[in-house]
Amino acid sequence: MNLFDGAGGEAKLLYADADYEVLVPGAFVTCAISGVRIPLAALRYWNIEKQEAYADAANASVGFGLVSKGN
Repeated sequence: MNLFDGAGGEAKLLYADADYEVLVPGAFVTCAISGVRIPLAALRYWNIEKQEAYADAANASVGFGLVSKGN
């Protein structure tokens, strides 16, 4: 692994309907709600309008405005 290629840091993604495009390589993205690091292999939830990632369904529900944070 090349330490200068960004592979171990935070990736920058362009989120689309069923997939995403890697703009800057990295190992993870950060959940917009919880701040948790999400390995790219585990990324399942994102909002294409807000262009943000979510760690799990509960955080996605908050991000989409379906529930309040903390509920």
